[in-house]
Parts: sequence; C-alpha cells; structure tokens
Amino acid sequence: MVVEAFTASDAVLGAAAELGRRGVALVPHFPLAQYIGSRLRATYDKDTLARVAMRPVRPDQITRGLADHSRDIALVIAAPPPYEVGGRRPKVVGQHGCPACRADVWMLERQQLTEFLKGAWQVLKPGGVLAIVTSARHQDDGGLHDPAPQVIAQASRMGFVYAQHVIALRVPIEGDALAVQLTPTEVGQLRNIGSVAPSLRARVHADVCLFVKPRAQCSLGSDKGSRR
Repeated sequence: MVVEAFTASDAVLGAAAELGRRGVALVPHFPLAQYIGSRLRATYDKDTLARVAMRPVRPDQITRGLADHSRDIALVIAAPPPYEVGGRRPKVVGQHGCPACRADVWMLERQQLTEFLKGAWQVLKPGGVLAIVTSARHQDDGGLHDPAPQVIAQASRMGFVYAQHVIALRVPIEGDALAVQLTPTEVGQLRNIGSVAPSLRARVHADVCLFVKPRAQCSLGSDKGSRR
C-alpha cells in the first residue's frame, strides 16, 4: 500500500492504480478531492479505481486517517509546502466541528512536521519507506531556505534511517542542457543585464530524501529511550 500526504494532484493515486498497488491520498480540501476524483474517473475503469481511495485528513492526522491500515503501509510519499496554502492564518484547533472543516492547514510548521513524522512511523510497516520531497526557496530577505536538513534531523530523531538523497529534475533535458521554461510572471521579472537588482531565479530540481523504518525496532518514546 502507498500513501500520499500533502496531496496536490491525482498523479500518485494514478500511478499506484496503474502498477496494481493500493493507494490512499490524504486530501483535507473537499474541492481538491472532487477534482482528483473527477480526473481519476475520467481515466480509469471501476476495477482499477477500487484500489485507490482518499481520506479527508491533514498530514499530521495520518494515524487517524489510516487507523484501519496501521503498520500495513509500504511507502509514504510527502511533498510538504513551506508555506500555508492560500496565505491564510492557521485556524485554532476545534474552531469547527467536522474533521474536514478542521483539515485545511498545510503549513509546514515544526510541530506539524513532527506530528506527521510520528504518524508516518506508526503507519509504516517495518522495512517501509518514507519519501519526502523538498525544494529550497529564496526568502524575502534574499536568503536561501532549504528545509531538507530540518526534515532529515527530525526524521532521524524519530528512529528513521536516512537511506538516500535523490536529485529530481523538474525540467526536461535537451542534449546537454536543461530546458528551463519561464512562466509569464517570471518573464515579467526579466531585467537589464546591467541592473543591480537580483537576477532571475528558476527552480529546476527537487530533493527527495528517502528514509527506512528499521525492521528491528522498539516503539517511540520507550522508557529506556533506546532503539535497536
């Protein structure tokens, strides 16, 4: 079984269905769930779609959303955004009654990331893999923020074994060059070569950090605080 957190499209569920895997996507936003469902129904038959499902929970609620599949997951995929979708301030937990109404905050805060990693540890079977996709971003002050070190440090504290770091290109390769295409917004930012303004930046790759839950393990938060 493959689980996707921080779901943004139907890509992972579609790939799982095509490969004969069972797939579950965490989709707290109902309009996004409707869109993903319509895309899947337009592409796959009923037998194929029977292998995939969506759950209306946030990534940090993964254990609640997968209570019926605890320790049965082989792969958890997550591409957490370093910002809150829509730019809204986080809502106070309990402000709304239904789980779906409370499940609209995707901000990658330290507490939420920690809860997600704890949940991923609990639902993964021994030997299961956690794949986290991150991308460095330039901040307003011009500095570069790379979330990968924070993710690696926190996952390691959970007990995950950091297995591999993969560079995933977001742009196609043509010969020996990267084919970088600019969006209309980026084109509008082109500047004279003699300008002192910051140069235009294009994001061409993502970092994929792969972690493994050891087969020989002890539970999180054990009294002795040791792991084998």
